[in-house]
Amino acid sequence: HVSTALIKNHDLVVAEELRSKNMLRNHALAMSVSDVGWRTLLSMLAYKADLYGRKFLTVNPRNTTQTCSHCGHIMTGKNKLTLADRKWTCPNCGAFHVRDHNAAENILAKGLATL
Repeated sequence: HVSTALIKNHDLVVAEELRSKNMLRNHALAMSVSDVGWRTLLSMLAYKADLYGRKFLTVNPRNTTQTCSHCGHIMTGKNKLTLADRKWTCPNCGAFHVRDHNAAENILAKGLATL
């Protein structure tokens, strides 16, 4: 299972406490199903981290996709990224980002900051 592989192969796993209702704006059933799925994965990660002596943390998702992982600039106003923006360049420091990789770096940094 994915949760076992993640925990067994890493000393620290950090995930966003995602609010799926903010990501899915369509049918209520779809929101419920996706929310249950994400919550189940988080629960499994927490359980298996305890079982295997690893560390599992969740962090606040605020601005993880909107923040430059290099300089900390936050994209706001007319520059705020949309879900269609998969790649972007920070207007402050010029760093090029792939959205999900940048968010992952920010999520890890938030997790490490809590240790």
